[in-house]
Amino acid sequence: MADPAQAAASSVWFSQLLLVILTLQLLFFTHYSLSEVIFEERFEDGWQSRWVKSDWKRSEGKAGSFKHTAGKWSGDPDDKGIQTSSDAKHFAISAKIPEFSNKNRTLVLQYSIRFEQDIECGGGYIKLLSGSVNQKKFGGDTPYSLMFGPDICGTQTKKLHLILSYQGQNYPVKKDLQCETDKLTHFYTFILRPDASYSILVDNRERDSGNMYTDWDILPPRKIKDVNAKKPVDWDDREYIDDPKDVKPEGYDSIPAEIPDPKAKKPDDWNEEEDGIWKPTTVPNPAYKGPWKRKKIKNPNYKGKWKIPWIDNPEFEDDPDLYVLRPITHVGIEVWQVKAGSVFDNILLCDDPAYAKQVVEEVFANREAEKEAFEEAEKVRKAKEEEEARRAREEGEKRRRERDYDRRYRDRERYRDRYRRHRRDYMDDYHDEL
Repeated sequence: MADPAQAAASSVWFSQLLLVILTLQLLFFTHYSLSEVIFEERFEDGWQSRWVKSDWKRSEGKAGSFKHTAGKWSGDPDDKGIQTSSDAKHFAISAKIPEFSNKNRTLVLQYSIRFEQDIECGGGYIKLLSGSVNQKKFGGDTPYSLMFGPDICGTQTKKLHLILSYQGQNYPVKKDLQCETDKLTHFYTFILRPDASYSILVDNRERDSGNMYTDWDILPPRKIKDVNAKKPVDWDDREYIDDPKDVKPEGYDSIPAEIPDPKAKKPDDWNEEEDGIWKPTTVPNPAYKGPWKRKKIKNPNYKGKWKIPWIDNPEFEDDPDLYVLRPITHVGIEVWQVKAGSVFDNILLCDDPAYAKQVVEEVFANREAEKEAFEEAEKVRKAKEEEEARRAREEGEKRRRERDYDRRYRDRERYRDRYRRHRRDYMDDYHDEL
C-alpha cells in the first residue's frame, strides 16, 4: 500500500512541474504575439502578385530580368528564389508592404543571397523605400531609407554596404565592412534598436556592432577635444625619476673601461731595443659598468600622460529619433551586375531578432546538402573546362598541321614552277643555238 505522505509529495511535485511548463508556454506565446513580422518573402507560388518588375533602363536595352529558380546547387530544390539572369544589366524589382515605423521598436532586416556566378563587378544589396513609390519606374535614382548588402568588384572591393537616410540625405557607415565572396548561400542581418545601437550579423554570427551616434557622420559628435586646453605647469608626467637616495660608490669613476689582457704573453722574439717596450693588448673590463647613473624609482607625483580633455560640443544637438527611419512602404532590389546569376531569397522585415535567427537556422538545416551539391557542380564544371581545353588543343594542333601542309604544298609548287621556268629558258636557248 502506497505511503500517503509520499503520494502527497509526488502530487505536489507534479503540480509544480505542470505549472512551470504552462508558464514557459505562456511566455513563449506572449513573446511571439507581441513580436510582428512586417514582411516575409520565401518566393513560393504567387510571389509574382506581390512583386513589380521595373521598366527602368528597359528603353535603353539595359534592363535585366529575374527568373524564379532554386539555382544550380540549392540545398533544397524546392526552395526557390529570384535570380539575376542577364549579363551587364540593371535589375530592379520591388514589393509593397504594410507601412511600418520603427519608432520605439527594433527593426530587423534580413535576406539571403548566393552568388553562383563569378560576378566580376556588381551589387547584391537590398533597399527599404518610404512614401509613395512608382514601382514601374523604381531604379537607381529612387530615394531610399536604408540600403544593406554586398557590393563586389574585382579582387579589391568586397564591401558590405550599410547606408541610412536622414532628413533626405544618405549616410554610409564609417566602418570598412567586408562581405562574403564564395558561391554558397549567406544570410545578411541588420538590427537597429530604439537606443540607436545596431548589430550586423552574417549567417547568424555578429560581424559588427556599434551606435549611430559614433559610426555615422549624421550628427556632430557629442564631445570634442578642447583645442584651447594646455598642460598645467605643475603636471608631472614622468612615470619614473632618479632615486635621490642612491649614492655613487666610492672609487666608481676610477674603474677603467679596459684592462690589460691577462692571457696576453710577450712574444719570444720581442726585442725592446727594436720593437720598444712590450705592452699587452687590452680587453673590456668586466667590472666597468659605464658612466654612473642613479637608479630609477616610481615617481610618487606621477599623474599619467597628459591628454587634451574632451568637452561638450556646442554644435551638438541631440535627436532622440535619430534611429527612426521614414515609415517603410516598400522593399526593393536594385543592382547592376557585369555577370548575372545571384539568387535573392528569404527576405524578412520584422521587429524580433529571435525570429530572424530561427529563419536562418531553418534554412541552414540543408547547409551540408548545398555544399555537397556545390562540390558536385564544381566537379562537373572543371571536367567540362578540361574537356573544352582538350578539344581546343586538338583543334589547334589540327590547324597547325593544316598550315604546315599548306606551306609545304606551296613550297613544292613554287619549286616546280621555278624548275619549269628554268627548263623552258634552257630549251629556248637550245633552240636558238640550233
